[in-house]
Amino acid sequence: MKIQIPQTYKPSSKDLPNIVAPSGLEVDANYLKLGDYFVKTIFIFTYPRFVVSGWFSPIINISEMMDISIFVHPMETGAALRDLQKKVAQVQSELSEKESKGMVRDPLLETAYQDIESLRDSLMQAREKLFKVGVYITLYGQSLEALTKLENEIESLLESKLIYVKPALFKQLEGFNSILPLCTDKLLTHTPLNSGPASSLFPFVSPDLTSDKGIMYGINIHNSSLVIFDRFSLENANQVIFAKSGAGKSYTAKLLILRSLMVGTNVIVIDPENEYQNLSSAIGGSYFKISLTSSSHINPFDIPIIPEGDEPADVFKSHILNLSGLVKLMLGAISPEEDALLDKALTDTYASRDITAENFGQTKEMDAPLLEDLQVILQNNKGGFQLAQRLEKFTHGTYAGFTNAPTNVDFKNRLIVFSIRDLDEELRPIAMYIVLNFVWNLVRAELRPRFLIVDEAWIMMKFKDSASFLFGLVKRARKYYLGITTITQDVEDFLKSEYGKPIVTNSATQILMKQSPASIDSVASAFSLTEGERGLLLEASVGEGLFFAGAKHVAIKIIASYTEDQIITTKPDQILEIKGLKQ
Repeated sequence: MKIQIPQTYKPSSKDLPNIVAPSGLEVDANYLKLGDYFVKTIFIFTYPRFVVSGWFSPIINISEMMDISIFVHPMETGAALRDLQKKVAQVQSELSEKESKGMVRDPLLETAYQDIESLRDSLMQAREKLFKVGVYITLYGQSLEALTKLENEIESLLESKLIYVKPALFKQLEGFNSILPLCTDKLLTHTPLNSGPASSLFPFVSPDLTSDKGIMYGINIHNSSLVIFDRFSLENANQVIFAKSGAGKSYTAKLLILRSLMVGTNVIVIDPENEYQNLSSAIGGSYFKISLTSSSHINPFDIPIIPEGDEPADVFKSHILNLSGLVKLMLGAISPEEDALLDKALTDTYASRDITAENFGQTKEMDAPLLEDLQVILQNNKGGFQLAQRLEKFTHGTYAGFTNAPTNVDFKNRLIVFSIRDLDEELRPIAMYIVLNFVWNLVRAELRPRFLIVDEAWIMMKFKDSASFLFGLVKRARKYYLGITTITQDVEDFLKSEYGKPIVTNSATQILMKQSPASIDSVASAFSLTEGERGLLLEASVGEGLFFAGAKHVAIKIIASYTEDQIITTKPDQILEIKGLKQ
């Protein structure tokens, strides 16, 4: 018996249409049903007298599913001139008839006559060419309601520019074939346009932020170009990053830190959740844990180095004001009388070590006072006993571990991270204030490009004195080659502070990532977002959002290399896998 063995099936190029083609197509007078989607093609049929360059960009950049085809068919100049000659004769005849009958002048006819004559002159002198232009937009929706909603949105956008569209009624199949990448104009619905208006349709108008220096932030979602930018090229190098929890804000910050270090920028980070420890360890940075039992200390009363060109007395007064804000943060609400007493006590505290406004910072032998020295001065001043008692927990009580000890940390690394995770909630804003004050003195002493990252900045925004101090740094950072990055997930709490919005307006670059429905209104108001941008932020995937740089902004996707991802990831399962602990 002969047994036939079936041959193995070998696919060929003839199978490609069956793979690419949808499972079915339903044709209706006003739409198509293509697989699971409803499809509708509309076309532009009327333009205003003038169109400006880039008028089509809101349609191209809208974050909705749609396809656009633009067909430009050149017209033969001689034929166009003959048609225009007939048209101008017709318009001139109508004008003469109205004039002979004594009728009121018709501005529309007169304007049309002037436009036609101007176009004839331009064509005759070869300054312009004439084209038949067809603009077809195919919309997609998972339901007829979604399709109608998108169509109304497109119509509203265009009608606001006096441009009107119509659906390709009974020609939806021809319209769909016209937007396929086959370069075939099946719809054949054209409007004559000369070179200027036709060029305004140029499709590649997505905002581009690719420069020849800076770091790569990510990929432009609209045109897949690289977003490369130098923060120091703007009026200030400050930045805000707003996103809901899990949207990738800290991941983005760590990626930008890595790339900034590669171009010679020093970075200082205030880390409230130990998220930057792996990054610091991987590249040999300095990592300091600030806690009640930590061996790392920063003395807020340290004497700063006097910047070149600054007067010691001015630096002394500024330093006293900063310390006053810190002590108020420790004490809570104080009366105006106690405020004045505190200001005098701070000056007397330095005077007890023979440090005055005149000799402030001029000799290295000076020993900086501690917080307990201020407490002693307050105890010996009339009316200061109660304030001294309230400072007791910070000098000799539970909180004395990190507020009342000499500085013993080295700041000569290019990446410095301060972790405040192990501090109580009450102490975190105080720790942030102390670190920021110390960093500010460090920055002023030596001019070099630096970034200061303040993660979970809303912690400081909860208290007026710390929020005011952060805003002061943001305002003055530009003069000292410093860019301050404020990161927060509690956008509403941040913006509710009287200093929240000023910090945003004083930050030349902003990164907005996925937002919650509860906070999107506040974000949209603060950043003047369009409806399309609101929708993008609500529906964005992890690592996607909007990047603002001055007047420009693009939709961006943050992308890291494999090595970068291994260093900066915060996903628990990925961390366990890297450590070899995942089952």
